[in-house]
Parts: sequence; structure tokens; C-alpha cells
Amino acid sequence: MIDGKETFWEALKRHGVSRREFLKFSAVITGLMGLPPAMIPKIVEAMETKPRVPVIWVHGLECTCCSESFIRSATPLASDVLLTMISLEYDDTLSAAAGEALEKHKDDIMKKYHGEYILAVEGNPPLGDDGMYCVVGGKPFLEGLKKAAEGAKAVIAWGSCASWGCVQAAKPNPTTAVPIHKVITDKPIIKIPGCPPIPEVMTGTIMYTVLFGKLPPLDSQGRPKMFYGNRIHDTCYRRPFFNEGMYVEQFDDEGAKKGWCLYKMGCRGPTTYNSCGNLRWYNGLSYPIQSGHGCIGCSADGFWDNGNFYSREQNIPFIGTESNADKVGAVAVGAAAAGAVAHGVISKIRSGKKED
Repeated sequence: MIDGKETFWEALKRHGVSRREFLKFSAVITGLMGLPPAMIPKIVEAMETKPRVPVIWVHGLECTCCSESFIRSATPLASDVLLTMISLEYDDTLSAAAGEALEKHKDDIMKKYHGEYILAVEGNPPLGDDGMYCVVGGKPFLEGLKKAAEGAKAVIAWGSCASWGCVQAAKPNPTTAVPIHKVITDKPIIKIPGCPPIPEVMTGTIMYTVLFGKLPPLDSQGRPKMFYGNRIHDTCYRRPFFNEGMYVEQFDDEGAKKGWCLYKMGCRGPTTYNSCGNLRWYNGLSYPIQSGHGCIGCSADGFWDNGNFYSREQNIPFIGTESNADKVGAVAVGAAAAGAVAHGVISKIRSGKKED
């Protein structure tokens, strides 16, 4: 016990986890967070000595898909995270209690653990009409969000709604919905965008914060580098077809049946940062591109306002730039087709030279 609080290892033992299983679990957590094997001893030490951290999870304007995703985490199981890794003190979606009793408990927890708890935010606050488009416990969500953030050690923005605004903030945005960093400006915020985020990205981020007592390394947009350091394009198994100019021209054509690149069908993999291609979904089962649909860029800022999901507004990279599609400039939509043809022709010329 640390200051009367149960450590991770103690909580795991209480649930019948053996020492061997604990060490294997520590290794899995290390890999999930993108850390090298040499860090396993440090993870073990942290889990043996760190107390469970209280978490308050609140919901604004959203569809609850982030919670639905989180409870399907397989590595580790969401139940392991909730029952042994963190102390989920409040969640108005998952809590058995409701009404005044639940709201009073949240107030008590905010006082008891002031400056110690993590605030997880799913959804966003509407500013229109003094926040009355989203009311929780009889008060505008905006008011409750600000109050909960005051005593938080750190804030995690679950999903694209909390991170960027998502569909609620899409034009014309009648409720004046905004991402949470627009109203919480004095606390560190970790953004976990996605609609919804990958379950293991959610569990991995919260575990890093809990075990190391600090935020994971973040990119310039506030996203954990360990999960948002690569474009989906970089880990896509269809990438070789992209490099060779072999594209699906319409759904269910021969290219689609052969698994060719979906870029011309609107796939935003070359400009979207996420771990879909390597972690995939539901214990590594699949992800949208594997199911035959292009990436719609749901983890990108303003993806609802970034044009038709089934057309590209960027040209396809030519030879020498395939490895860095970020250099591709924005061009007229009509130029994409010409770029595709040219890229395919040049790729074939290059292949022909190799054969000669």
C-alpha cells in the first residue's frame, strides 16, 4: 500500500493474478506503449510501487462511440484496466448509480483527490445559448467540464469530438460546439483523436500517464507520438500497389477484388496519422482499409469539413516522393486522375528498365 492506496500489483494479486502472469502482463503493456524491451523492468517496478490513479470520465456532445470502443479493448482487457489499473470514480455512462447520488459522488471525489485525478473527456461542450444544448445533472456540460478540470492533474481528450470538435463542430455548427482545449486552457491535454479511437490506443495512453506520472511524448498537435507518429499510409499493406500505380477505380471492380490501393476512392491514409494499420481493431482483427473501404481521416482535424470522403483533393506523388506523401501539394480535384495515370505510366517504365 502507498499512502493507504493499493498498488497495481496488489490489485492484480487480489484478483488472482500470479507473479508469472504479472510479468507477462507488464511485457504486453510495455510493447503496447511502443517502448523497447529494456523498459520492461521499469514497468514492473512502476506497477509494484505506483498506486492506482483516480479517473473522472465525463461526457459532452458525442455518440458514446469512444466508450464503446474502450470497453472492447483486448490488450489489456478493459475490465483489467478499470478494476486493477485505474480507479474509475465517475462515469455517467458506465456507473451503476445515477442521479443526485452519482453527481454528489463526483463532487466528493474532486475534493478528496484534488490535483491527483485524471479527467477523461468524451465529447465536446457547446457554447451556444450559454451551453444549454448539453445539460448533465441539471447543469450545462460546459460548467461541469470547467469545474472538473480545476482539480485535474491532466486531461485526456477522448476521440475527435473532444480533440477537434468532430461532427458537432462541422459547418454550420448550430450549437457552437468547440474542442475542449478551447475552454480548458490551463491544464495539460492529451488528444486521442479518432471516431472512435482504437481501444488499445486509449488504454495505452492512460497506462503511460498512470505508470510514469507524466504525459507521454506528444507531437505538435498534442497527440501521443507512440500512436500517432506514423501515417496510416506508412503501415498499409496496400502500399506496394500505391507505389506501382495500381488503384481501385470503383468499388467491386477487379482491382478492389485483388486488394489494390484505395487512394483514388478517396482514401486519406497518406495524410492521416493513426495506428490503424499496425494495431488494427478488436484484438488485431481488421481495420477499414482491410475491409475494403478507404480511410476517411477520422483522426484528422475537421475531417467532416475536408471534402467528399470518396474523392481526393491531392495529387498522387510521383517517383521519388512515394516515401513522403506529406510533400504532395493540394491541387484541383480534376488533376488527381491525371496524376494517377502519369504515376502509373512512369512506374511501369521504371519496372521495364529493371527487367531490361
